[in-house]
Amino acid sequence: MLYNDDGSVKGVATGNMGVGKDGEPHEGFQLGMELHAKYTIFAEGARGHLGKQLIERFKLDAGRDPQSYGIGLKELWEIDPAKHQPGLVVHTAGWPLESDTYGGSFLYHAEDNKVALGFVVGLDYANPWLSPFEEFQRWKTHPEIRKYLEGGKRIGYGARAITAGGLLSLPKTVFKGGALVGCDAGYLNASRIKGSHAAIKTGMLAAEAAFAALKAGRAHDELSDYPKAFEESWLHEELDRARNFKQWFKKGRTTATLMTGIEQWLLPKIGFKSPPWTIHRTAPDHTYLKPAAECAQIVYPKPDGKLTFDRLSSVFISNTNHEENQPAHLTLRSGDVPVAINLAKYAGPESRYCPAGVYEFVKTDAGANRLQINAQNCVHCKTCDIKDPTQNIVWVTPEGGGGPNYAGM
Repeated sequence: MLYNDDGSVKGVATGNMGVGKDGEPHEGFQLGMELHAKYTIFAEGARGHLGKQLIERFKLDAGRDPQSYGIGLKELWEIDPAKHQPGLVVHTAGWPLESDTYGGSFLYHAEDNKVALGFVVGLDYANPWLSPFEEFQRWKTHPEIRKYLEGGKRIGYGARAITAGGLLSLPKTVFKGGALVGCDAGYLNASRIKGSHAAIKTGMLAAEAAFAALKAGRAHDELSDYPKAFEESWLHEELDRARNFKQWFKKGRTTATLMTGIEQWLLPKIGFKSPPWTIHRTAPDHTYLKPAAECAQIVYPKPDGKLTFDRLSSVFISNTNHEENQPAHLTLRSGDVPVAINLAKYAGPESRYCPAGVYEFVKTDAGANRLQINAQNCVHCKTCDIKDPTQNIVWVTPEGGGGPNYAGM
């Protein structure tokens, strides 16, 4: 981030290339560039690296509910043409998750015998033994899902955190010199698993506000026309109708299903644009994790390599790669916390919530436990930055070009 003397956003600096693990430049060094602007629009997706800093610096989340997230895991399959139904959409809720855990799935039949399927797990889950990746693999064994996939071939894999707090968790989206749009702010409609339309719409609204400001000769002030335009838009109406969606799931799946039907189907039919009541969240996702001793351990079946798979084979088809000789992009505030607290109290949940096998606890020569970070595997989903119960893990931007290279996803 770059700031002017008055504290307004001046622009951004791209990262230096060719910096080694020791923090020193090597023979491939290239200096980053400073990009200055009258207004800078941030569109990094959920839990944006710079967006997170901006929200904290300008206290944009003051008076808002804590943001809530889910992790979305996705695979791309090529299936038997006899089973392919172009345009078919399948959504499910719940299974194989317990009734107190938020989650659901999608399965979309695309062109050329391709099927995109995925599973979302709310990151406010309580049981540290839960593994979103393994739950996704179990979900595929359901007869109504298995029937499409058997005889097919998995050709792609990926994972990404999504913002799910909705309107009540939306931070202030403007500050001196810039604005947040899309999932960097949190406009995704979790009840529809839809965010692209919101990203496009908010990008348009921010662009119109910036254009008017530039035309008036302004710079580095707040684009106040942007949030005003949002409040008058169809997107605000859509998100307002769904504002309680995620909160209902903390009361159980049956209650959530019933109340979602009432709020989004029944009330509009009798003249209500949005629910006449509001349910607030009071705590961020990482605080919900319970000590492992208080929770039932979950034993997941071994993958069969045909329908269900392990993490490493999944990461392989995500085409993930990072320059080995670079500073760590998965950083720890304290090196003692993973073993002393996370492993001792929560049974090392980072080894399960990570969908790419980045974190694993191994034994030293002396027989002690230590956390090993396989940063090469990281698919940049940001789950560790969100769910770590001690908020000890901090995801920072790796060298440009590193990470997953999704094809057709």
